[in-house]
Amino acid sequence: MLWIPIDRSIDIPLNRQVYQQIREKILNGDLQSGERLSSTRELSSELTVSRNVILEAYDQLLAEGFLDSRRGSGTFVAEGAFLKQHEKKPALDRIDEKSKEKNIIDFRSGIPALDLFPRKLWAKLSHSLWNDIAPSNFGYDIPEGRLELRQVLSRYLSRTRGVECHPEQIVITSGATQALTLVSKLLLSPKDIAIMEDPITSDIQSIFKASGSSIYPVPVDEYGIKTSLLPEDKNPKFIFVTPSHQFPLGGILPIQRRIHLINYARKNNCYLVEDDYDSEFRYEGPPVSSLQGLDSERVLYIGSFSKILSPALRIGYLILPMHLIEKCRQLKWFSDLHTPSLDQLILAGFIREGYLERHIAKMKKYYKNQRDFLMDCLNTTFSNKIQISGYSTGLHLIAEFNEIYFSKELLKNIEIYGVKVYPVEDHSIEKDKYHNRIILGFGHLQKGEIKEGVIKLYQALYNLNY
Repeated sequence: MLWIPIDRSIDIPLNRQVYQQIREKILNGDLQSGERLSSTRELSSELTVSRNVILEAYDQLLAEGFLDSRRGSGTFVAEGAFLKQHEKKPALDRIDEKSKEKNIIDFRSGIPALDLFPRKLWAKLSHSLWNDIAPSNFGYDIPEGRLELRQVLSRYLSRTRGVECHPEQIVITSGATQALTLVSKLLLSPKDIAIMEDPITSDIQSIFKASGSSIYPVPVDEYGIKTSLLPEDKNPKFIFVTPSHQFPLGGILPIQRRIHLINYARKNNCYLVEDDYDSEFRYEGPPVSSLQGLDSERVLYIGSFSKILSPALRIGYLILPMHLIEKCRQLKWFSDLHTPSLDQLILAGFIREGYLERHIAKMKKYYKNQRDFLMDCLNTTFSNKIQISGYSTGLHLIAEFNEIYFSKELLKNIEIYGVKVYPVEDHSIEKDKYHNRIILGFGHLQKGEIKEGVIKLYQALYNLNY
């Protein structure tokens, strides 16, 4: 019997479901070359579907070469249709549609309050731009991005982050991910070594590993990367750091360690890559100045507007020493020619008119209130069973639990209770150090969701009925 589950509640036609599942079984080797399939009449009876459904699925598989039909003998799996599958890569953390459909409270980090995006101001600037823009602006543009945006961005970053750069040192990218990919192509070759904080975002590890290079992990503590553990014999191409808000643990790198990093980079003739992903939202005191401001010739600085405004904008930036600019522009051109020009012009106006800084000030108050509410819920619900850290900046905090091991089985059980959480361990390079810590994002959740999510998390961890 050929077991094929049929789901009549989804939009995929039944014949397509049968086709896809048989195709997958052949490609995976579950159905092997020469193996005889059930007749269309037998399979339609087994699956309780119309015979026409099976006929259409078989006809498609025959047309694509997956099956052979032998007159008087039946239908068989064709030779040479098995495809050895690559090892599956871990899925990127994201809020997916299935989680929404299942009403799962998703504590994914790094998602801003999308409902508070400044739509009216954005629409006003967009309307004005579309009314007044010259036809020439609808053509191809330069890879490094619109000068208007690079000019206002250089002034804004100098004023708010202590970044020292000329507009010519900025390359506008389609988000931070493209900036990281450009850095990888710019600085790494196979067998090179990149030093990274440990733990650090798993997606960034994957980007750098894709170049064929090796990653050398350096542990972090409550202040960030432990610069005293930087190796003396590795000759790295760069050190990747998140000094203003270490991801995921939340430390802020003190000046002594920043100076140590600069001196190490100078001594070893390597670069520092600074990811400044959400430092605008610092709740205790003003934002910390950038590492780039200490040595603009050694530091490559990455930022984006995904967490400040919206991931949907897909606008980020990479600031480089002047001697790397021309090569980076070429790589950007090969990648996608240029980031969408009109969105850049709208964003330039948004920054120039002071709307960005006002929006950040507003959202900083909002996120602090959300953070405090989450901390109150955690402390009230878990009492002395939990320690909270990494909450001075950004859109997430770290919850460390006494005597809890966040295994895959436990995470599945938590999701059954209606909550999705993300272990720190998923982002560690050297494993089994953070098995009792999870990342809890709060920027995109309403207070009711936060409260309900914390209660359900408690129920899941201690096997309580719900």
